[in-house]
Amino acid sequence: MVLRHAGAGLALEMVPIPRPGPGELLIKVRACAVCRTDLHVVDGDLAHPKLPLIPGHEVIGTVAAVGEGTPGAAGDRVGVPWLGWTCDACSYCRSGHENLCDRAAFTGYTRDGGFAEYLVADHRYCFPIPASYSDVNAAPLMCAGLIGFRSLRAAGNAKRLGLYGFGAAAHIIAQVAVKEDRAVYAFTKPGDRETQAFARSLGAVWSGGSDTPPPDKLDAAIIFAPAGRLVPAALRAVDKGGTVVCAGIHMSDIPSFPYDILWQERVIRSVANLTRADGEAFLRVAPTVPVTTTVQLYPLADANAALDDLRHGRFEGAAVLTMDG
Repeated sequence: MVLRHAGAGLALEMVPIPRPGPGELLIKVRACAVCRTDLHVVDGDLAHPKLPLIPGHEVIGTVAAVGEGTPGAAGDRVGVPWLGWTCDACSYCRSGHENLCDRAAFTGYTRDGGFAEYLVADHRYCFPIPASYSDVNAAPLMCAGLIGFRSLRAAGNAKRLGLYGFGAAAHIIAQVAVKEDRAVYAFTKPGDRETQAFARSLGAVWSGGSDTPPPDKLDAAIIFAPAGRLVPAALRAVDKGGTVVCAGIHMSDIPSFPYDILWQERVIRSVANLTRADGEAFLRVAPTVPVTTTVQLYPLADANAALDDLRHGRFEGAAVLTMDG
């Protein structure tokens, strides 16, 4: 499924099977989850994608071929995330912050991604997938899970944790938080009782609309929804010294707010991309929870429908494209 112009939607096209170069793996895609970042790329919210582009960065597949001198073997099952390449040479890479690499490349944005039968990926950014997960249930772990996990760690040791926007990432990371004996407070669109019930079914102690203050002050909040207006709301909900984590790669403008809701050492911070260490740590943790993923399946050719359903919140959990339909 190919994007040729922002805002034009995706077109089903026949393209040559790519060839892996040195350090690369050719992967036969089995499943690829659909992320809100894909929506931002397709709609043009994120500038400067590679065009034409095959989106998709929550990929599960099997190695079909390996490039010259590359570790790996045909048949290995791997996952491919958003961060697709780094230089290993800049100050960020050398200091353990490869997620901020000056020259980073991104799967499904500056490199062709997984909305296809095959893709080529840098072997350094391919993760072995725990055997307990099926292809379709593992796919959302590659971004919703990984970025959610990094965001959870950025929230510190918060015992009372708010999650704003209870979609793919929140439904995964809520399970990790509950396993860690945190109290999860889930915020949804006002009046969305179905999603509020879904959150409670995953262990949330409270769920309500984002226009409703929680019954208790929060130690931290993670904002997964791309809505800048939620930042002041989250600041008002967190206690003194609390942290508000903005987890998305794109967010609408944050409105001005009075200093007194930031005062008393409250913190606003963002999360950008992921590191290999994040992936390795999360994929060790996920089976021990165990994290389960709620998925809505679509054949590859229906990628535009999956994106539109995501845009309008028509399913719980995550949309996943399969290559069998």
